[in-house]
Amino acid sequence: MSALFGPAGNSDSFYALGYKHSYQSPEYIAKMGLDAYEYSAGNGIMGGEKVFRAIGEEAKKHGIALSFHTPYYISLSGVDPEKRLKSLEYISKSLWAAELMGADLIVIHAGSAAKISREEALYLASDTLSKTLEAHPDTSVRFGVETMGKVNQLGTLEEVLTLCKMDARLWPVVDFGHVNARACGGVFKSADDYRRVFDKTATVLGTERAMHMHCHFSKIEYTSAGEKRHLTFEDTTYGPDFEPLMECLVKENLCPRIICESNGTMAEDALQMKNCYLSKKTT
Repeated sequence: MSALFGPAGNSDSFYALGYKHSYQSPEYIAKMGLDAYEYSAGNGIMGGEKVFRAIGEEAKKHGIALSFHTPYYISLSGVDPEKRLKSLEYISKSLWAAELMGADLIVIHAGSAAKISREEALYLASDTLSKTLEAHPDTSVRFGVETMGKVNQLGTLEEVLTLCKMDARLWPVVDFGHVNARACGGVFKSADDYRRVFDKTATVLGTERAMHMHCHFSKIEYTSAGEKRHLTFEDTTYGPDFEPLMECLVKENLCPRIICESNGTMAEDALQMKNCYLSKKTT
């Protein structure tokens, strides 16, 4: 097996080429030579059954692996019980959409830890995830918990791994740009730096969830508070660099799905990563 690469949402070039609808995304991605696509519903789930089924049919036709990003306003660690119950509704609706399109994983933000202790935030997130799993015992879609980029957010690598220990259906979504921004850079300088993330995941969750991890990648500007904004691969000030990650994947024979979240050039930058990965596999 090989690593898969693709964008989160649609690049600016998608629209520049005359494409208009998300069900056209699999064709666009396949023509670029990519093999994965993350449908972004960060601002809300706008599509209906017809649209989601069409995306799935096109993805199957073009051999594109699908994932689904749930709305950003979901907060697993919300202190207001009513708002946390609403988060359960948003997750359920995301799951409905993901199942219609044949996505195999939904990505969920863990929530905030700004006004409460990290221990309390972790407890609340665990409770919300437990209720989510109880409500959907039969789905084949995996629930992805993402590492977050701001210091006051729940979602360090260790916190995500702790949450995912609850159930085999919970998978870590490691955003390398977030991890890097949260630590104000300097985290990923070599292939070994990336390898340690996969090793730690394997130690806590087992080989499968490490080897086939769902990942996000982009260069991200940061401050002392963590993530500020997503950049493109043309940026030379902020990291992380993707080349050592590609070296790590080949050297350790890892097969993750890498979803690029660059600002407007996510498909193009995903292709840069894939080409680098393939070049290292053949040398």
